[in-house]
Amino acid sequence: MYKQDCLGCRLANKEEKVFTVYEDSFLSCILNHDPFNPGHVLILPKEHFEEGVDFDMKMNIAVMKAVQLISKTIEEIYLPDGITICQNGGIFSELKHYHMHVVPRYKGQNFAEFYQDSPDIADPHEPLPSTMVKMKSMIESLVEREKENVT
Repeated sequence: MYKQDCLGCRLANKEEKVFTVYEDSFLSCILNHDPFNPGHVLILPKEHFEEGVDFDMKMNIAVMKAVQLISKTIEEIYLPDGITICQNGGIFSELKHYHMHVVPRYKGQNFAEFYQDSPDIADPHEPLPSTMVKMKSMIESLVEREKENVT
């Protein structure tokens, strides 16, 4: 079910300005509007879910496939030292709509900063349209490679 009054639903269904790097019939993968690092993506179901425990098997599979695809894309483009995949539920979910973060990380970064709004933190951003173009291109390439490996 889609909820008009839910920001997460509106983001996932592109009713708000978003930079979509991947989508399928179940979900949208969009760039975080205030990324921890370039390549920071949110995975949001197009239907309204507050918690992952409410997913059926198809949604579980769609989310995990998206996690793999986005992670591979981040690894290819940004060469991070690692990737953090996290989901905040209950009172810790700002959107009140299920969303999973896929975040490239580098040695020496304190992940506690992810949860802080601090003007002292350096601005690591590249323009979101540039990130989107890079990631969409890599995702298309990875999807093509996967198709070739299946046949």
